[in-house]
Amino acid sequence: MHALLILDMQVGLFHGPDPLWRSAALLDAVNLLLDKAHQAGAPVFLARHVGPPGSPIEPGSPLTRLIDELRLHGDEVVFEKSRPSAFAATPLVAWLRERGAEGVVIAGLKSQYCVDSTCRAARDLGLDAVLVEDAHSCSDTEVLSAEQIVAHHNATLAGPFCRLVSAADWNFQP
Repeated sequence: MHALLILDMQVGLFHGPDPLWRSAALLDAVNLLLDKAHQAGAPVFLARHVGPPGSPIEPGSPLTRLIDELRLHGDEVVFEKSRPSAFAATPLVAWLRERGAEGVVIAGLKSQYCVDSTCRAARDLGLDAVLVEDAHSCSDTEVLSAEQIVAHHNATLAGPFCRLVSAADWNFQP
């Protein structure tokens, strides 16, 4: 069984000052995954990135709230992380093992930071890492467009670090 892990779909990133590439399509893909996970009874985890006290994303900041547009049921596990990998200094791997999850389906923000780090860490922890190619995104940088960043990470991570699937093609097994 695979659990769904959604990274940093929070107000400060999704509705932040730097526009996300394909934000509407990202939201649709993430909500499709949420619907499929709920229907199959798969565990769902949502990470919220928080920074140190005094930062714009300090614990309790409204910028760290999950966006309202997510189709949540209320039985998901929501947790805070302060490092790019959702596994670093969190109980995530223990929660996955408690629920019998052998793998994790990864979606969310941002491709070159937390999505990348979490994919790599999942495989290192012996989990079957699945990256949903159309369910992660980021913003343009001075060096690369967001479209290039997403394409690069899909190509780089697929194989050695994760399996690559589309949201439409992935199905959680009950």
